[in-house]
Amino acid sequence: MLNFFRRKKPEAPPATPIDPSAAPRTPEAAEPVNGTGAIAGEAPAEDRPQEVQPVPAEIIAAAMEVEPAAQPAAAAEQALPAAPGKKGWRDRLRGSAFARTLGGLFSRNPRLDDDLLDEIETALLMADVGVSATTQLVEDLRKRMKAREFTDANALLSALRGDLVLMLRPVALPLQIDRNAKPFVVLTVGVNGVGKTTTIGKLAKRFKDEGRPLMLAAGDTFRAAAVAQLQAWGERNGVPVVAQGQNADAASVAFDALQAAKARGTEVLIADTAGRLHTQQGLMAELGKIKRVIQKLDAAAPHEVLMVIDGTTGQNALSQLRQFHAAVGVTGLVVTKLDGTAKGGVVFALAREFGIPIRYAGIGERPEDLRVFDAEAFVDALLPEALGNG
Repeated sequence: MLNFFRRKKPEAPPATPIDPSAAPRTPEAAEPVNGTGAIAGEAPAEDRPQEVQPVPAEIIAAAMEVEPAAQPAAAAEQALPAAPGKKGWRDRLRGSAFARTLGGLFSRNPRLDDDLLDEIETALLMADVGVSATTQLVEDLRKRMKAREFTDANALLSALRGDLVLMLRPVALPLQIDRNAKPFVVLTVGVNGVGKTTTIGKLAKRFKDEGRPLMLAAGDTFRAAAVAQLQAWGERNGVPVVAQGQNADAASVAFDALQAAKARGTEVLIADTAGRLHTQQGLMAELGKIKRVIQKLDAAAPHEVLMVIDGTTGQNALSQLRQFHAAVGVTGLVVTKLDGTAKGGVVFALAREFGIPIRYAGIGERPEDLRVFDAEAFVDALLPEALGNG
């Protein structure tokens, strides 16, 4: 009786033959540098078969931060790179909490009084500028207002702009590549999810467009698909990637990459590292190990320790930078995701407390939207151009 109700198990469909050329590239498919000098992403020697395993479209799409399928017209328009110049900054950052708050504050022709200063102070604090930087800014404005330096609120807005630019100008220092380093080693660090690997891919495109021979080291061997993601960027931009697969020793990857870069006379080597929380002391110590290992080949390396910071992080970015700086000596910053819901004020807090150069700012999804940090363009994008234009 039981057999009457038992459903017949469907037969499995016949296996579909898999096209080898369409097989996804796994981390293991990327050969590490060894005695033969094989590097992932580099053209094979003439005596090897000319067979290249393409990186899957979805991995490339993830690396480039776009959807693999066709986008609607509105989304495609949003994803266009920001226009060059200050207008591009304003278009990208006008949606930030900082720009919206101060824009609304000055859009109603406010009276020049203490209430206006109190509102400015609240707006700066809410935008993550930080207590120290906010106090400095507001107290300067208060003294100048009492000295009757301002004729109206528009003059105060101009003074606020000048103070904000002065706070950022000392840290708006572009990354200078020393051509004598051969290679100039950039070690990238940061916590999980800040866009570190994507930033490396965008930097690779920038350097390639500048005509600089470069190489990438896939040192994020902990996160799944991180190696494949960096390989996708390398393939997209024609840049060789040194990789040893997931769970490999990150210091070993960096060492092999530096050896290969020296042998080939590469100008720039960008080394990725695994994202880690700044509170994980064991993982932070691993960064120190990477630095010590590559210094066995080049005592001056890394020439730049570039920390990537998520612009939406807020004041927590300060504690992150404090810990990473203590572990490996951060020499430059990249602040990403400023075009979304980021308050933006954390940039001023970082400048005020650390004075570490801000090399780049991410104001969009496309590679062209990773901009050399410009203090004046950044401030102008956050403030209304004049009263009534918030």
